[in-house]
Amino acid sequence: MSGVPSTGIELAVPPHPEFLQLVRAVIGAAAGAGARAGTGSGTGGESPLDPGRVADLRLVVSEAVTNAIEAQGVVGAPDRILVRCRVDDDQVLVEVVDHGPGFDPDAVPDLPDVETPERLRHESGLGVALMHRLADGAEVESGPDGTTVRLMIRPG
Repeated sequence: MSGVPSTGIELAVPPHPEFLQLVRAVIGAAAGAGARAGTGSGTGGESPLDPGRVADLRLVVSEAVTNAIEAQGVVGAPDRILVRCRVDDDQVLVEVVDHGPGFDPDAVPDLPDVETPERLRHESGLGVALMHRLADGAEVESGPDGTTVRLMIRPG
């Protein structure tokens, strides 16, 4: 999956939880409106995502932005979090960029199965697992200057 171009919708939001709902609303509206809103290259005028997939997208974007807010909070970075979204006929691409301390994506432990008692001990740390489970593509690039999360959702 390649990076999300700067065309489409681009938000630069302060790293505060109060802006999470705004990001969810804008990304959800873009994905739900699709080509009808002129955000895609669609010829059929239909949104590429049904309401269930829009809900999945909103959830994974929420997780990515929440992680970005928390990461920047750790180091007190006041920089805005960048959220880019591009809606095409066959997919929605979203990129979330923060200026936190970074982390090792390979060090994120796998979660226990949902039906096991051990899962009850995992109240946090579900974001990356949800991104990989609900998105059709999820990439995390992280380093000492921040993290970039790229998400791709396809119809159906």
